[in-house]
Amino acid sequence: MNVFVIGGGGREHALVWKLRESPLVEKVWCAPGNAGIAAEAECVAIDPGDVSALTAFAEKIRPDLTVVGPELPLVNGVADAFRACNLPVVGPSQIAAQLEGSKIFSKEFLLRHQIPTAKMFGILMSPEDADLALREVLYPLVMKADGLCAGKGVLLAANESEAREFIDMAMRRNELGAAGKKILLEETLEGEELSFIIVTDGERYAPLAPTRDHKRIFDGNRGPNSGGMGAFSIDDLLPESLRKTITETIVEPTLRGLSADGIRYQGFLYIGLMITSDGPKVLEFNCRLGDPETQAIMARLDCDLAEVLSDVASKRFDPGKFLWKPGAGVCVVLASEGYPGKYAVGKPISGLTGIAVYSGVKVLHAGTKLVGDVAVTSGGRVLGVTGYSSSLESAVSIAYSAVASIRFDGMHYRKDIGTQTGLAHSAGD
Repeated sequence: MNVFVIGGGGREHALVWKLRESPLVEKVWCAPGNAGIAAEAECVAIDPGDVSALTAFAEKIRPDLTVVGPELPLVNGVADAFRACNLPVVGPSQIAAQLEGSKIFSKEFLLRHQIPTAKMFGILMSPEDADLALREVLYPLVMKADGLCAGKGVLLAANESEAREFIDMAMRRNELGAAGKKILLEETLEGEELSFIIVTDGERYAPLAPTRDHKRIFDGNRGPNSGGMGAFSIDDLLPESLRKTITETIVEPTLRGLSADGIRYQGFLYIGLMITSDGPKVLEFNCRLGDPETQAIMARLDCDLAEVLSDVASKRFDPGKFLWKPGAGVCVVLASEGYPGKYAVGKPISGLTGIAVYSGVKVLHAGTKLVGDVAVTSGGRVLGVTGYSSSLESAVSIAYSAVASIRFDGMHYRKDIGTQTGLAHSAGD
């Protein structure tokens, strides 16, 4: 098999890593890739949001399988374009990807199919709408820009002043572009966040190993939200009774609802949940794998990823083939100074060659590029140091041991990834 992976972050490096392990795979291309991916695949300088360029390249190489990593190409319709050219692809259609591409589409879907979610207070279509609405809602208030905003489109507003500043930023100063033209208002849910990810061929589905992300930038879940500062995966995150409840009240009603709406969903579906005192409720849908959840999950993969995903693309998926190692996967994200705000790039990274001495560790690149033979920083989240072991404690230990060997100017990371395993700490992780 020849395989094409679209994307250039840590999630895509994790996919390339596991696809390369398959005895079925002869060659992997990745667009655009990064410094780490370049050691395992042929990187192609194509913007992942450019559907026509991606399609033209794929028609030239005719891959046996394409796996789409990020949301932008999916929302732009890359899966539809590939299928129209008879190219096997894992990823939902453009209309299905609106579950992530439009917060309002997603909320209306959840309400229409009576799937547990936060109460909706309203949809703001203009700054004038906000003037009255923000006086009458309950605080703290969740505010979501409708479109894709690279993680910057959601605010938990503690009071009316913060809410009005968000409206000014999104709707008056237009800092989120077209994505901020409409704003969704929701109640704040209290509880514990959990990432529940499935893969489906449109009929059959399989859940991936359970995982938890750490969104806040600083230890102890402090500071602003980021794209994710680390994740861990252990089976104990999801007691069997909770798994059953999530499956019966959220996963299967979601798939039935999509089918009832005439949408055949094929690919990965990330369901962000809040485990509240009233049971699990949907916070958000993503139409792709999470990042850095994928890194922690792939560390536990115990099957041939290329074979399984080829079956998904050809609608002959056997969920029983998706197998997981017991134990734990842990990913610690090394970020640039200033992230998730402004940060400098081009910082040389040292210590990567010495990681080979650590058994069970894989360094997955995110925001990196090669300058000559040197890997340098090129993004906010730079590396995901990923460890696997028989227990969470030992997986955490080997991941952080490897982290201590890596250096770049301004490097920062959380030191408490994988330490919060119960269903009791505060919402907002």
